[in-house]
Amino acid sequence: MPECIIVKSTTSEVNREKMPLSDRNTTLSQLKEILEKFRDEREWKQFHTPKNLAEAISIEAGELLENFLWKKDPEIENSFKDPTFREKIKHELADILCFCINLANVTGIDIASAVIDKIEHNRKKYPVEKAKGSAKKYTAL
Repeated sequence: MPECIIVKSTTSEVNREKMPLSDRNTTLSQLKEILEKFRDEREWKQFHTPKNLAEAISIEAGELLENFLWKKDPEIENSFKDPTFREKIKHELADILCFCINLANVTGIDIASAVIDKIEHNRKKYPVEKAKGSAKKYTAL
């Protein structure tokens, strides 16, 4: 399946050189629209089934993880000082996020609601008084 790369597309057709997209000025709705437009321009909707997108997320997550294989945390922290390494991680992370957003689009899942619901669910599973400073699974708290 083709990878998702966005170059100069926004929902309002604003040129990126004039107004760069960033976390501070871009909503999830805008990203969802951008990705839909990108997909539709290439006639890739036929490939964007929930199964295919879930597989793509898993594959891209593996590619992200490969960059950390056999490295200890201090080495990884040091690797982020290298612009080439940061760029590789940025691209893999973007691939994962694009496929996650595409999966939300085709299934009609509202990402913000899903995240807030999950946080609330985890608040109950991991109460602060039991989970604070612990990496234990909720069943072991």
